[in-house]
Amino acid sequence: MKIKKFAGIICLTSALLVAGCTSAVPEKSPSRNQPTGSQLENKIPWVATKNTTRINTSDPFEAAVIVSKTIWTSTNDQSRPGGVVLVNPDDWQSALVSTDLIHFPNNGPVLFSRQDQIPDVTINELKRLNPIGSPQNQNIQVILVGNFDKNVEEQIKSLEFKFDRIQGKNPADYAKAIDAYYAKVAGSVPQSVIIGSMDSPDFTLPATNWIAHMPEPLLYVKKDEIPQETNDALKTRNGQANIYLLGPELVVSSNVEQQLKQYGKVTRISGNDPYENAIAFAKFKDSATQFGWGITSPGHNVSFMVIGSPALAIAQTPFSHMGKHAPLLWTGQDKMPSPVMSYLMSIQPKYKLSPAEGPYNHAWITGDQNTMTSNAQAEIDSMLEITSESGGGHGNMGGMDNNKQTDSTQMPGMKH
Repeated sequence: MKIKKFAGIICLTSALLVAGCTSAVPEKSPSRNQPTGSQLENKIPWVATKNTTRINTSDPFEAAVIVSKTIWTSTNDQSRPGGVVLVNPDDWQSALVSTDLIHFPNNGPVLFSRQDQIPDVTINELKRLNPIGSPQNQNIQVILVGNFDKNVEEQIKSLEFKFDRIQGKNPADYAKAIDAYYAKVAGSVPQSVIIGSMDSPDFTLPATNWIAHMPEPLLYVKKDEIPQETNDALKTRNGQANIYLLGPELVVSSNVEQQLKQYGKVTRISGNDPYENAIAFAKFKDSATQFGWGITSPGHNVSFMVIGSPALAIAQTPFSHMGKHAPLLWTGQDKMPSPVMSYLMSIQPKYKLSPAEGPYNHAWITGDQNTMTSNAQAEIDSMLEITSESGGGHGNMGGMDNNKQTDSTQMPGMKH
């Protein structure tokens, strides 16, 4: 593969571990139309800067696999997942609600399958992961969520994995089924729940990173209607639900908000557009229930996506479950929208004497340069960089006034 130098970018070329870095990226990003299931070993899976790590593909099947490799090394039983959720990336609504099963009971990723066949890239990852089976869920190793053809079941059987199926008639029915499945395995119904639009993915998708991280499920509504399946799921909370309505009245009306109040306390979390909406969700915290990320200070991880790629957003969801837990934020293909930049500035780390003090911010980015340019990645990296409280840079020696002449032997670390 031809490569060219790219200043400031580090390639993480090992398939499992960060080892042997070079300053290179592909001369041309892989086409988004290339056949799904291409050989990942022929591509650079990770591209990193000092404060960001990019999942370097815009193929959802491959992205889900690279995310899985990043989190579950599967070198021993402790680093293998309990179970895997298998979904169809073309059905974002059912795939989104299925991420509620990532943390519990699976401690495992979401991987993608076509309706009629599991592609090789996913099959190979299932073999590598070799899930141990969820002890809380009768040692189930794979959960199929969706109306897959019989051939998909036969492929799972050929791998000798114990599997389960969750099916539904529509998005609201899938959400209800996932909610019931989780409650059955856990032995109780989570009292808190997120309500999101089934028709507006850009406003609803930020919920995926939270429901993968915590027990609250996602249930669906339309702008002016609560589906019967959602009503049924909410009734199981016996009027005591803590309902967090995600999105502005543009996508979920005030009339629906009022109807939801019959099931418990309703709190709307919203922004004027998808960017501000995702930020509002990342900042929100309910001190009474401890629901919400509450990220309003430095020292955190975030996961950046470009709007318009629901399957990629779902592929990155495990970044909220393991490692540096991350909420989902939207950004632009080539540059950061002003609300996002303002938010990152508000949580930018500052040091007093030395940048070694920390804390540090980091970002996951999902998608190759067809989805997000290197300029956009560099801008994110810069906005996450730790800076001096005094406004000076690293060469300012611990925030000292550049206008003052100081003997180097009096500077920290300079007297040897």
